[in-house]
Amino acid sequence: MQLNDSVQYLKGVGEKRAKLYEKLGIHTVGDLIEFFPRAYLDYTDTRPIRDCAVGEVCCVRASVYKKQGEQRIRKGLSIFKVFATDGESDLMITIFNSKYQFEALELGKEYCFYGKMQGNLLRREMTSPSFLDPQRENGIKSIYHLTEGLTSKMISGNMRQALSVWGDRLSDFLPSELKEKEALCHLRYAYENIHFPENMHGLEVARKRLIFDELLTLQLGLLLLKGRNKDCTAVRVKDVSITPFEEGLPFVLTASQKQAIADGLSDFQKDIPMNRLIQGDVGSGKTMVACALAYCMARNGYQTAVMAPTEILAQQHYQTFSRILSPFGISCVLLTGSLTAKQKRECREEIASGQTDVVIGTHAIIQDGVEIPKLGLVVTDEQHRFGVNQRAKLAEKGENPHKLVMSATPIPRTLALIIYGDLDVSVMKESPKGRKPIKTYLIDSPKRLRAYHFIKEHIDKGYQAYIVCPLIEEGEEGASGELHAVNSYAASLKKTELGAVRVGILHGKMRPAQKEEVMGRFARHELDLLICTTVVEVGVDVPNAVIMMIENAENFGLSQLHQLRGRVGRGEVQSHCILVSDHKNEQTRQRLKIMTKSSDGFYISEQDLKQRGPGDFFGERQHGLPMLKVANMAQDMSVLVHTQQIAKELLEEDPTLSEETHKGLSQQVQKLFDRTASGN
Repeated sequence: MQLNDSVQYLKGVGEKRAKLYEKLGIHTVGDLIEFFPRAYLDYTDTRPIRDCAVGEVCCVRASVYKKQGEQRIRKGLSIFKVFATDGESDLMITIFNSKYQFEALELGKEYCFYGKMQGNLLRREMTSPSFLDPQRENGIKSIYHLTEGLTSKMISGNMRQALSVWGDRLSDFLPSELKEKEALCHLRYAYENIHFPENMHGLEVARKRLIFDELLTLQLGLLLLKGRNKDCTAVRVKDVSITPFEEGLPFVLTASQKQAIADGLSDFQKDIPMNRLIQGDVGSGKTMVACALAYCMARNGYQTAVMAPTEILAQQHYQTFSRILSPFGISCVLLTGSLTAKQKRECREEIASGQTDVVIGTHAIIQDGVEIPKLGLVVTDEQHRFGVNQRAKLAEKGENPHKLVMSATPIPRTLALIIYGDLDVSVMKESPKGRKPIKTYLIDSPKRLRAYHFIKEHIDKGYQAYIVCPLIEEGEEGASGELHAVNSYAASLKKTELGAVRVGILHGKMRPAQKEEVMGRFARHELDLLICTTVVEVGVDVPNAVIMMIENAENFGLSQLHQLRGRVGRGEVQSHCILVSDHKNEQTRQRLKIMTKSSDGFYISEQDLKQRGPGDFFGERQHGLPMLKVANMAQDMSVLVHTQQIAKELLEEDPTLSEETHKGLSQQVQKLFDRTASGN
């Protein structure tokens, strides 16, 4: 059996269970082996029963001395009681509806029980604790992400089988010298101990090896991508003066904007193409930087292509670029999928003739039929929504054109320099003059009617508002009944004082043309209030919208809340963001309070990264960067920096990783970025 064989053919899996594994993104035996546990239960760290505080999650070692038979409390609910002792204190264990678990506990036998300690000073209890037989089982149990129909026990059984079949054929791709120098274990030991740790030391040794592998592979991949960009560019920029552009603007550029533009103009004068990320907070004026660089390109006889992830954003960019550049005689054209065949043909002809200076659109502009003969600059928006392959495809339309990427996801600079390893980074922290900080409040449900009144007052004054819900429809898969859904929420507003206002609905299941139509109506002030999902996070500028209310705010990451909040505060009027949450957990409430105290996206993102880790921080659908399975970019920053240095040294010695000792590493890099391209 091979690593890329279907998991279906692994003994104990079969067709039915293979379908369940697919829901977890597991298709092959290799996928299964690399499906690492999300947590561990440590049954080796036991304490006397009397030392465990009530309410504490702990592990105790105790012998069963009495079992009380089934008691039927009501229809469909049975309880079983088991009594155990550690020689000094007793423990009463209650098991609900599981005769199997009750019968598995034998009288006179010692077990390790793991769960929340309950009871009082006189009597200690646990309800449905997990347990194991320390004489027969390993003391550390792996906990996996699950889907209905799959248990951690099933996954562990299949994992043992996979490792026994594949373990002997596991070739270690790290060069021996490097492994020795870094004091890393063999790959087979790492896989066995990440899934079935012998002890906590074995688990740490395994994690050290796998984190190193993952971060080194990532750094090699990013540096190789950057190396691809070292071919000379055919774009020759002679005139880099943008003084007429600056003087013609109806406002003054911020110092951050001027610096980012200067970075770009400096890159234009080099023989190798620019490959720069402009990383700015919400409303920091990144688009104006792109306009200035497009102006420079047009003055030198070159075309600029701007690709946005959605039609809504492409439309907004078209309006902005046209408004800023047309007074200088620079022409812009919009190319999106919703144009008619005739419009697309005329658009393509205009672009191919070289008459158009700036081409703005969605994925439509990377299609084969679109020719941009004088392409000098490629601008892509929202880095995390475009894979490196899409960026490369657009760049192929010219002879190594300059590339600019704009991202409104602020992350700490040191992390940005490492993550976007194939790009140089310009950071913009200032906001244009005249923008007031958005006032943010955290409220609970009883204050919702007051919030509605506040929104109504602003609508009566001629302003607009957003209300964001986490769901589209009630009863969505994996959702609790307490989460608000766009459709039912909009209907419920009819019974409130917002019942008479003009309400629109916007969500991700709508067709692009429908979304476009709703956002267009909102932008033209044909609607007063937009009830939407996070699809509005990447939307058009509506300076007249001054309030955003976010329901079930605890369900969103801080960075996402900050992005959503950035939809308001785009005009000169004071704007407000109202976070609604009934979550009682103190840590959750403290997390949300960060939003009420700070409007600095970089600070907020640091807090987000610390609290949730990069998997959630970047989002499951983030395609620009490979998702990490073991490493944590916040906690493993020192390893991240260290592996970057090692990657540089390896590529100085062997720039294409073609030497025999590096072929395994080369395959790992390819595998990581193939996974990214496919979205797995």
